[in-house]
Amino acid sequence: MELEKLNEWNPWWENKELINELIGITRDEYNLLVNSIEIREITIITGVRRSGKSTLMYQMIKKLLEKGISSKQILFVNFDDKKLSPDSLDDIYESYRINLNPEKKAYIFFDEVHKKNDWESWIRKKYDLKTKDKFVISGSCSYLLKKEYSVLLTGRNLTFEVFPLDFKEFLLFNNIKLEKENIEKGILLEKSKIVILNKLNAYLELGGFPEIVLKEEQFKMQVLKQYFDDILYKDIVDRYNLNSQKTSDLALFLITNFTSPISLRNVRNSLGVSYDLIKDYLSYFKEAFIFFTLEHFSYSLKEQKTLASKIYCIDNGLRNAVSFKFSKDEGRLVENLVFLELKRKGKDFYYHKENSECDFVIKNNLKIVEAIQVCFNFNEKNEKRELDGLLEAMKKFNLNEGIILTYDQEKELKIEDKTITIKPVWKWLLD
Repeated sequence: MELEKLNEWNPWWENKELINELIGITRDEYNLLVNSIEIREITIITGVRRSGKSTLMYQMIKKLLEKGISSKQILFVNFDDKKLSPDSLDDIYESYRINLNPEKKAYIFFDEVHKKNDWESWIRKKYDLKTKDKFVISGSCSYLLKKEYSVLLTGRNLTFEVFPLDFKEFLLFNNIKLEKENIEKGILLEKSKIVILNKLNAYLELGGFPEIVLKEEQFKMQVLKQYFDDILYKDIVDRYNLNSQKTSDLALFLITNFTSPISLRNVRNSLGVSYDLIKDYLSYFKEAFIFFTLEHFSYSLKEQKTLASKIYCIDNGLRNAVSFKFSKDEGRLVENLVFLELKRKGKDFYYHKENSECDFVIKNNLKIVEAIQVCFNFNEKNEKRELDGLLEAMKKFNLNEGIILTYDQEKELKIEDKTITIKPVWKWLLD
């Protein structure tokens, strides 16, 4: 292959300073990911398109250049580039090695690597032959984590999942820094609280895709719609050769009904498609990280499957840009935020329902250790429903304490021998 095809992806070959235009804002949550450039194991980065995977790779490259690694020892390839479609991994690797770096250790970054067939076997062979290469690979598809591939690379990789910005990062990207100690002690000036609530409103509406936060206001929603189309058509329709209309219809149905239980019968009746198609398409949506499902908790797996899964969306902004909205849906938006935060933290969690529903119960080993209910405002209209669901879960799992997350209410309730803490979701997100 011609080396010119790779030049535009590797501007540091010509001028090392050009990396500074690509590195974005540091996200402390992913320091371990960036530091994994130091070890031999393959670094695997997954997550939804536009969540910042490539930027983190550029930050790793910046770290290498600062350490004095020669720019010619670093190769970055983005397989979304159609010009690279005819070239095999061997073609690219050999062209780079022959022309630029025949002997020294190479740091090789493959972005959207799943576009190349048998990439995992190719990388495993290089790793097992102990070639002088460190591989960092990324993809906007959980295809990278499928069982057969994870088995193939077992013991040879470290895997990281990248999400859009959490609320702390969202504030940082908006140049707002708060002392964690002051938040914990409740020492916040009224002015600071007003700023936080203002940004929480923006976060609920526009979500946390990094480039959206930094984009001019009038373009944010338009760009979010483009993200949705890119995920739908590039990561799902094209990859699996699906019917684009059915894919779009189902995605819009799910995104409009986010945080709700998804009954296959309801979806079939609404869209006129088969159960098998719904199941297949939903699995593709999950692989592209656009949707997640949450199971009902039961100690019996059979019983667990009797209740429908609830559906959640990767980003509130994405949802708001494309869904059919009949109200402000504030409660659903807050619940989706809480789901995503639990997901980011790697919690093992479910929803619970017998007579009433509790939004989230968190499991540690074999035991449920926490119950969380979410509502925008806790008031006379919803008090009974919210308390019934939470107390039912607390009694079922012998929990003395429970939490209700709201937009901005704070107090403590004592009911029988149970303590229920009502807490602003922004405080919980900043904990």
